Amino acid sequence: MAYKFLVDTYETERIKTLSTWGTFKDDDLKRRPHPRDRRGRNAHEHMVHQCMGENVWFCNMLGIDVGALPLPQNETRMEFIKCYAKDSGKRLDALREKDNAWWEEEVSFFNVRRSRAWIVTRRIAHTAHHRGQMTMLLRMIGREIYSTYGPTADTGGLMQNKAETIYPYPNIEALIDGETSGGNNKAPLPGPGDKPCTERPDAK
Repeated sequence: MAYKFLVDTYETERIKTLSTWGTFKDDDLKRRPHPRDRRGRNAHEHMVHQCMGENVWFCNMLGIDVGALPLPQNETRMEFIKCYAKDSGKRLDALREKDNAWWEEEVSFFNVRRSRAWIVTRRIAHTAHHRGQMTMLLRMIGREIYSTYGPTADTGGLMQNKAETIYPYPNIEALIDGETSGGNNKAPLPGPGDKPCTERPDAK
């Protein structure tokens, strides 16, 4: 199937999203980038947006309805993780069943028409955009950041300094088990070490 790479990408993106959610602590969910500016979403609002927005895209644009609610009955960090893991897993299974003709068919995307392959690509980019906002929120509230696409300051700094790519858990099942048990079994992080974690450490 020519579009397997998009299925594989969606699979890894859902793991990255859940790993980011798992890095927050329960008390972090209501904290905003600026405490007096409601324009900046807090982590709870990001989780709501991810769950609801992805459900709308898949149902209305891609024709994939997995029967998601799509929000958990109790909107806690752990329940959001379980809810999105379950619903995105069903969407992943549905994508795996589609043939090339399905991916190439043009359907409605807001007020234009695009192929489903184009729409899934845009959905992946949209998810990555919001996950980037959440990782910045983690940094602003003083939490450590695991890898999403490569090293971070907490996994060793810059790639050229041989920093590692480190995820908190090896898979989603381990993530759910680990966070249900208190979140104390994440992979250890080495920190940036003694070298700068930016290419311009002395920039003014």
